Parts: sequence; structure tokens; C-alpha cells
Amino acid sequence: MGNIKKFLAAKTYAVAGASNNRKKYGNIVFRALIAAGREVYPLNLTASEIEGRQAYASISELQLIPEALSIVTPPHATRQVIAEAITAGVKHIWMQPGAQDEQASKAARDAGINVIDDGSCILVLLARAKSR
Repeated sequence: MGNIKKFLAAKTYAVAGASNNRKKYGNIVFRALIAAGREVYPLNLTASEIEGRQAYASISELQLIPEALSIVTPPHATRQVIAEAITAGVKHIWMQPGAQDEQASKAARDAGINVIDDGSCILVLLARAKSR
């Protein structure tokens, strides 16, 4: 099974960089995962709620460890998110376009995490899956 299929087969997700601004990519990715029927949690440092769901400042605040993490943050923030994901035991990470960071990718791979950081976009894959 390929990296993307493994990511999409996860049961629980978190979106780092989820936002209340419906025009921002983090919000769009969060809503797309919800629309695809996924159990998904928003991660945002300052918001208490996103799209009517409780938001969390970090993975460590969640009641569970999400199997998969979609990252929609600037690269310098991605490093911190990855460090926390490694500590928490996240199994799959997808760095959305613009969030990629070589150092973070290497750290995640070295920790045995399935990493997608090739510039592919989860929205494209979810749209394809929906149209089938």
C-alpha cells in the first residue's frame, strides 16, 4: 500500500494549522476531511473552536493520538508540529504544499513515520475519491 493510501486509511486525523477563516487552506482541508466522513480534530494555537468543533493548541491536548496528521503551517512551525507528532506516536504525516521542511521530514522518517511531503495536495485526492 502506498504512502497516500496508508494515510487515507487512518481512522483518526488532526489538522495542524486549522483556521476559522474559511478561505484559508487549513480550514478548507479540515472541512474536506469532515465531508469525507473522517474523525478529525483541529489544531490551532489560539482558537478554542473551529467549525463548531473544539480546537486544541497541540496534539498533547487531545484525548487520543490521531493516526494521521495533515500539516498546514509555515515550515518553521512544521518543525515543532513534527517534533510533537513524533513524541505522541502519530503514524502518518502529510505536509501540505507550503508546509514542507526537509529537517522535519527527515526527523519524521527517522522515527518510522509514513511521510507525504512531495507537494501533493490532500484536497485533490479527497475530491477524486468523492467523484468515484
